[in-house]
Amino acid sequence: MKTGHDQLTPPLFVFILYLCIYQSQQQLEPQVCKQCSGTVLNVSAVGTFCSSSNGRIAGRCCLGNESSNPARIIGLDFSNCSLTHVDNLQEASAALMIDLSSNFIVNMSDSTFQGFSQLSHLILPADIGCPSGNSSWDKVEIDEGKRHCKGQRNMCNQPGKMSVNCPEYSQCGPYGPGFFECSCADSYHGYKCLREGKFPALQVFGPLGASTLALSLLLWFTERRKAKKSL
Repeated sequence: MKTGHDQLTPPLFVFILYLCIYQSQQQLEPQVCKQCSGTVLNVSAVGTFCSSSNGRIAGRCCLGNESSNPARIIGLDFSNCSLTHVDNLQEASAALMIDLSSNFIVNMSDSTFQGFSQLSHLILPADIGCPSGNSSWDKVEIDEGKRHCKGQRNMCNQPGKMSVNCPEYSQCGPYGPGFFECSCADSYHGYKCLREGKFPALQVFGPLGASTLALSLLLWFTERRKAKKSL
């Protein structure tokens, strides 16, 4: 006859396994995918794009199929979500397509898409202009009450404008519609990329990590003491 402990082990193991799977699945679905109810429809623009990209649907998102980053959002469908303002989309900054059509948007800042360097197709209500203006896109067209902003232009390639603003020893790179960023070239770092050599990450973040660990241990011991005194 099995003991009570042995009889409880299989259900407990199954519960722990289910909990681990559930938590891992939750981690693979960014919170922005749940900001709007419903799911991406196969017949929608994002759904069609997701299917052709071999992605997987998670709520209002299309996630990429890269094994190294399974939670990467490549498509976001916020169409018909009763949106009046658009903000806090940074979890989808790697998206290639975003659909915000069929919403009564009254305010949308150009900076909303700052950092969305890979965004190549943005769908908006017809009365909302493309972020940073038509000059930031290769093609802008209106079709069936929707504005399509296609082909984000690289601001670094605009003659005599953006690229010269980056300091020496840095490189200009796209950083969303109408934006650019200056990244330090190899072996340079610091203010205006004037410091040569590798960034001393260990010297900078090592003491910070050690102090954080020490503080966490101190708080843990304090809580244990309080718990013992209350017994």
